[in-house]
Amino acid sequence: MRRTRARPIEIKTPAQLAIMREAGLVVAAALLAVASAAEPGISTAELDAIAEREIRGAGAVPSFQGYLGFPACICTSVNEQIVHGIPSPDVILTAGDLLSVDCGAIVGGWHGDAAVTVAVGAVPPGLAGLLDACERALWHGLAQAAAGRRLTDISHAVESSARASGGYGVVREYVGHGIGTKMHMDPPVPNYGSPGQGPMLTEGMALAVEPMLVLGRPQTRLLDDGWTVVSADGSLSAHFEHTVAITADGPWVLTAPDGGTSGLAAVRGEAGGEAAPQVPAEARSSGGGAYDA
Repeated sequence: MRRTRARPIEIKTPAQLAIMREAGLVVAAALLAVASAAEPGISTAELDAIAEREIRGAGAVPSFQGYLGFPACICTSVNEQIVHGIPSPDVILTAGDLLSVDCGAIVGGWHGDAAVTVAVGAVPPGLAGLLDACERALWHGLAQAAAGRRLTDISHAVESSARASGGYGVVREYVGHGIGTKMHMDPPVPNYGSPGQGPMLTEGMALAVEPMLVLGRPQTRLLDDGWTVVSADGSLSAHFEHTVAITADGPWVLTAPDGGTSGLAAVRGEAGGEAAPQVPAEARSSGGGAYDA
């Protein structure tokens, strides 16, 4: 979402975070189903139908459908489209496309939100690095979602990781957000900036962290449909997102099937075994402007 004036940050109880975890697992399952079906010849409208079946079949409600007039259950952004692409029967995937899928679900009035970028067919030469860099930046940001740290510790970690991966453009116009009883809440979570600034992270906060990287310049352009955001220079893009809760035991990645165990371990491994927040015990036992969705 675009940055807005700050309002009080919603604090959740453990029971409320547990419901958000349910929503997060629905989102994870829907994203897996869509990513698995993203083969040459399928339309983005068909992928939207797959996501809706998955979400509603789990007893959840799609967060995006009807939100500010958005007409679908997921956002499907292809190639130079960064976010908010509208599924359509006229958009047929072809081998070599990059597809970003953003998905949200509501369980018991609580939201989960996540996104993934996949290659259709084999990963085109030179693009594996873009996908890896964006996902790695996400996990570096999530690792900073610990009580006692500042909001921009997340932002700085995302940007630092992205810069270290190569000369990718870090999109600034669209950022992450707080999440809970609404899909988009304060605080905004930029993907850039100096550390040690912004509100203190405290137990019970939940954030959607979502870096967006492009191969070229980071400037964006909004298409005439009023939703689809593309790179201004037409360069290819990637978008990864997870919803994370700040707990007494460290980050709990509500939209990751394993609660973030593997992703956070990878960050610790890159840091040479340096201590990092641990995934809370409940995660290990529970399975598996314009707004950015």
